Amino acid sequence: MGIVSPGFRGRRRPAGATELPPGQYLTEDFPVLSAGPTPRVPLDRWELLVTTETDQQYRWTWSELMSLPTESPVVDLHCVTKWSKLATAWEGVSLDALLGGVETAAEYALVSSYGGYTTNLPLADLLDGRAWIAFRYDGRDLVPEHGGPARLLVPHLYLWKSAKWVRGIRLLVRDRPGFWETAGYHDYGDPWREQRYQGD
Repeated sequence: MGIVSPGFRGRRRPAGATELPPGQYLTEDFPVLSAGPTPRVPLDRWELLVTTETDQQYRWTWSELMSLPTESPVVDLHCVTKWSKLATAWEGVSLDALLGGVETAAEYALVSSYGGYTTNLPLADLLDGRAWIAFRYDGRDLVPEHGGPARLLVPHLYLWKSAKWVRGIRLLVRDRPGFWETAGYHDYGDPWREQRYQGD
């Protein structure tokens, strides 16, 4: 006897649902998953630091971030643990606006968080309207459990690439793996190619 009954196709999607990446299922919830304790960062002590490959630094305080033009992307989220949440509404500052005046020859970024988490991405995946420093979700200030006061939002990749509690972005000439990547997760993390683990 087989382990899976004939005709089994996994969890059902509602009629008319948007196509999902392979292996994903829809959720109405917004699950909270973290690699450690939730940092609580007062706004008067929050800052974002961008460091280039030549160690030149660019800093934004919370008030300086809030003075920049904002965007309101509505995006689908795909978690490596296989849930997807569609049409999520955010507000944030585009990485294009933040990095527009930064001179760099880097091709990679290592994003760091309050609490010590890191994740790596090609710099191209943070530009051209593909990534934001998000500080509101569903019309409300982003709560700490979901990465508040601000998190990186890179919706075209698995959600572990959208680092919560974002603190810094180091621009690199060569790729350097982050927290989950050193534990065997994929360096890139494209949900449409099911790039969950190294070798996928």
